Amino acid sequence: MGRFSDFFSKELGRRQVWLFFLLATFVYVVPLILADYPYIDDNWRSLSAGMAWAEQGRLFTELLYNLLTFSDAAPNIFPLPLLIATLAMAAALTSLTFHYYPQPTIACCLVTLPLWYNPFFLQNLSYQYDGPAMALSVVAVIYATTFRPPSRIQQWLVPSFLVALAIGLYQVSFNVFLGLCCLEVLRAANDKLAWPQWCGLIGWKIAQAFLGCLIYAVSAYPFTQHKRTLLLNWSAEPLLQLHVNIARVLEKVVLLFHGGFTWVFAGLLLCAMAGAVRLGLNVVARQDRPANKMLIGLICVLALPAVTLLVSGMALFFRDFNEGARTLMGFAVLLVLLFYLSHLALARIHQRLPLLLVIPLLAMLSLSYAYGRVLTVQKAFAASALLSLQHDIASSRQLLEAKRIYMSVTYSDYWLRGAAGSFKQMPVLHYLLNIDFFMLAENLPKVGITNVVAEKERRNATRVGYQHFAPLVESQYYRIYLIGDYGFIVMKEPAPIKRLRW
Repeated sequence: MGRFSDFFSKELGRRQVWLFFLLATFVYVVPLILADYPYIDDNWRSLSAGMAWAEQGRLFTELLYNLLTFSDAAPNIFPLPLLIATLAMAAALTSLTFHYYPQPTIACCLVTLPLWYNPFFLQNLSYQYDGPAMALSVVAVIYATTFRPPSRIQQWLVPSFLVALAIGLYQVSFNVFLGLCCLEVLRAANDKLAWPQWCGLIGWKIAQAFLGCLIYAVSAYPFTQHKRTLLLNWSAEPLLQLHVNIARVLEKVVLLFHGGFTWVFAGLLLCAMAGAVRLGLNVVARQDRPANKMLIGLICVLALPAVTLLVSGMALFFRDFNEGARTLMGFAVLLVLLFYLSHLALARIHQRLPLLLVIPLLAMLSLSYAYGRVLTVQKAFAASALLSLQHDIASSRQLLEAKRIYMSVTYSDYWLRGAAGSFKQMPVLHYLLNIDFFMLAENLPKVGITNVVAEKERRNATRVGYQHFAPLVESQYYRIYLIGDYGFIVMKEPAPIKRLRW
């Protein structure tokens, strides 16, 4: 019993830390691998082995799949890319743990694990194509943070190239890098780094970020479609637009804090506040000029809201604002900050108390498995919907031989009735799933139907079908109309889910 108890407080070697992270990271993605659900963009990419990342400013994602598939396209090889990304993340978290704690224990490993156990990152990992690239972008910014070569030139260039690589894999990962830079500033203040070195650290991080963006600007950015880079309209109350975007992000983040999660994160926040007080006392206790200490304290105070703002970060300033969970990668750094400050407070009381950080991690692991079950339910529903459409079209020669069948896209929160209970208990699951449509036109070729396309320019087809023609097919979820040589699939708005009483 004594040896088992000592394991949680003894110093770990690099191999032991790596094995811990390998197990922890793999366990987190097991539900996604078992679900094996092609998520939104995966459908058309797997259908045509499509790329189209370079025009989104993600040139290095294209190169990644060229390398992994030994081709100039992107055939589906899931889950191999996710397994590779998981291995890479285990190594990166090992490096970051030793960067923060030269003599780490299990409790120290828990501090950095939220970079992977980010609840909102589950949506990123849901993409069988994009998910591994997004994960590798986080790996790149972690190594940009921990890289410490003896050569000064390498100190400037290697992290900058890693930052450029991360942005070229997924631009939002730049928020993670900036958040980790803020955390570096706080750590240096807590460790009482001398004033010249502390100032040099800030300048070094600013230079890395600037040079990384510059390298990205001359390598991957020229391939980007300009409509994706439009910023807020500065002539139409940009501060109001920014305020609206922040409010939308906050509204989504609050979905996480429901039921037991509220109490778990409330406890974590209290511990982090105690750790922040301890960090402040360490700044006050520095042997330095009062002006220097005041400046250090001010920057540390400003770093806290900066990390919070970086939850969505750069996405807030784009005109085409995306409030999807996949853009909230900065939430991982906010969690690491809370864990780091909590570790400071708990370790001061007793060396084993930081092990309490395992509780919020278990909560996030539980959410991962709940989300995996929701994906499984969605997969079953999507398969049933696909077979229903295939049967109705294939059984009608008129529809099968139609020149084109337009599918209207009707959004609703009530398509997936099988997960209603989970959505009620964990509202964040519906936000993570982000699927509020019945079927994608790209799915029909999987069952041999090739004349169905998504309705885009022909928005009036729905009204024409309802007002003037009788449906050729009447189903629980849709009607199919035939007008000349063209068909129209019109979705019915599903009724709200009623509470069942047994």
